[in-house]
Amino acid sequence: MALASRLASKSKLLYGSQILLQREFAVPVRHFAKGSEGSDLPALKGDEMLKKIYLEVKNKFETSIGILRKEKITIAPEDPAAVSQYAKVMKTIREKANLLSVAQDVKADIDIETQDIPDARTYLLTLKEIRTKRGLTDDLGAEALMFDALEKIEKDLKKPLLRNDKKGMDLLLAEFDKINNKLGIRKEELPKHEEQLELKIAKAQLEELKKDAVEAMETQKKREEFKDEPAAVDVKTLDIRNFL
Repeated sequence: MALASRLASKSKLLYGSQILLQREFAVPVRHFAKGSEGSDLPALKGDEMLKKIYLEVKNKFETSIGILRKEKITIAPEDPAAVSQYAKVMKTIREKANLLSVAQDVKADIDIETQDIPDARTYLLTLKEIRTKRGLTDDLGAEALMFDALEKIEKDLKKPLLRNDKKGMDLLLAEFDKINNKLGIRKEELPKHEEQLELKIAKAQLEELKKDAVEAMETQKKREEFKDEPAAVDVKTLDIRNFL
């Protein structure tokens, strides 16, 4: 265990918890610059805005680190139980620190990236780009079916479909409903789909942590100070709580 402690203390595991939380603390500046939606509060400016951002991020980070110091995370992406536990810990962090869920985070990205897009085709292409950047897979093939539906509507309209074309958009949304029915996607099952998505993301993050840990240990073992140490340590035995 001495090797594990010495290696990890000088490896990427030292800031592993920061990697875990990196995306969680993306606080949009527009939240403070424009004030809360539906609120009469004045917009924040200059030093006041920076102070507000700093305090909010600091509080969220401290809350999250406090949870990570208590909860055991096993770096074993191949173990469903470890993945489930990791996802549970991250969900607890989001709830206690008032962070966005996976679905809410994706929706926020979509709202930001598409707010000024006038046409339906560019909108769908942007959704595809967001999905790809986040490493999300379209296992059901819904994306292709959505583009086929758009092709059908635009062919009937004989022009590109604009998002402010209420009649055209209603026709497109009706086609999307048919696609959902065909694929067996029902609104009441969305929480289950979100849970499955969170597990996929949890597994991917654990895989990244494992990769970083293995690379760090292999690199450090080549150094003279470690030449007489025992064989490499199984990353599953590392406890991130020891390095926070």
